Amino acid sequence: MSLKPFIAGLLFTVLLAGCSLHKPQQIAQLPLPESFVAALGAAEEAKLPERWWTIFDDSRLDTLMKQAFAGNLDLAQALARLEQLQAVRRQAGAARQPYLNLDGSGGRVRQQSVVGSVTTDSFRLSAAAGFELDLWQKIKSRSEAATLDVLASRQDIQALYLTLTAQLADLYYLAVEQRAQLALADSTIDSFKDSLARVEDRYRSGLVPAVDVYQARQNLAAAKARRPQYERTLATTEHALAVLLGRYPDRTLSGDSADIPTLDSDIAAGLPSQLLTRRPDISAALARLQASDERIGAAIAERFPAFALAGSYGGASSELDTLLRSPNIFWNLLLNLAQPVFDGGRRRAEVERSRAVFRENLAKYHQSVLRAFQEVEDALAHGRTSAERIGLLEERVAAASASRRLAYDRYLQGLADYLPVLTGQAAEFDAESQLLAARRQLVSDRIALARGLGGSWMEQTLETHLHTTSAQGSEL
Repeated sequence: MSLKPFIAGLLFTVLLAGCSLHKPQQIAQLPLPESFVAALGAAEEAKLPERWWTIFDDSRLDTLMKQAFAGNLDLAQALARLEQLQAVRRQAGAARQPYLNLDGSGGRVRQQSVVGSVTTDSFRLSAAAGFELDLWQKIKSRSEAATLDVLASRQDIQALYLTLTAQLADLYYLAVEQRAQLALADSTIDSFKDSLARVEDRYRSGLVPAVDVYQARQNLAAAKARRPQYERTLATTEHALAVLLGRYPDRTLSGDSADIPTLDSDIAAGLPSQLLTRRPDISAALARLQASDERIGAAIAERFPAFALAGSYGGASSELDTLLRSPNIFWNLLLNLAQPVFDGGRRRAEVERSRAVFRENLAKYHQSVLRAFQEVEDALAHGRTSAERIGLLEERVAAASASRRLAYDRYLQGLADYLPVLTGQAAEFDAESQLLAARRQLVSDRIALARGLGGSWMEQTLETHLHTTSAQGSEL
């Protein structure tokens, strides 16, 4: 039989190779605002240190960040998912390469013949190779989709770095605030004890009624009652901080001597267009959208003929040493064609499903963009109002302190009863406590803004981590 028709058909299929049945879809972008609503002044480029938490200049916090990168279990899970997707990508890419299999067999057979029992040996060795011609770029589309899945996973890890650092810093400074609240409560309790002792002395001297003693005891009891709340919050905060680092709950991680940082300058929010490139969650959503578009192409290609080349070469012999030198050499070369004819609409349904997935991911992508802008706008608005509240609370603390001192002096001079002193003490304690909480809230607002603005430091951190993991694996 002549090989000319076969070669002609093979050349024809090669010429068709590379034809795509699906063109990548244009991704509609939401129109971006010119500036952030809550930003004050003209828009300017975002200015954040590569590792944003260094703005707090806290070495203990820096150490905890390093420990979190090494021990956080959410991060470990995300890195394992990345390895899985990288393996899937290699599997998808392998389908674009030819395969080669070796097949060998050997045996001994005893059977009856006209001359009696005969024992024969048989040996067979062959090599089989094959290759699917990706005429409609089905395999390429699947490989590209797998590559985009890996990219999305890498972006997820970078987003996790942002979330992890924000959570850690927030817990750290919440613990710092609770320690400050405990110190304030202790100093207030000592002050109230001193006041109670003075009132009891005046009562024993007959200078004040018994109600003043009860009111002083009431103030002291109220201050003592607030202390367990701070202890509870501090304990749960430190427990959460330990688990975030991949440890059992501990009470030794937060900075005992750390202070709530004083923040003077604002962080420039930058241009809205920068947010699209600085936020890894947006990049992850875009990569998944593009992957779903590639899968539409693969689903469409499934409805068209599939061509595959297959061939084998080998030999058979009754003697092992003459296996490939015997006259029983065989070979074949085939071009296989598979054309779907009837599948009950399964392939058409898969195309429709893939297109619906694309529309879903397009909505997710747009939603991630809107949510990113919302987070930045919220952080800017919260930061501004928190700073204003701190200024007002500072005025309140000064006024409450002056009022309490004046009321106490008048009480000691016998010019007023004890109720103004009671009110003044409670107001000063409450104002100072609220001021501590407001200062910590401003820190949280800055943390939220830094997280919302994203950055580029996460990519280098991920590369360093992967390189370190790879080097450790090669040593084993």
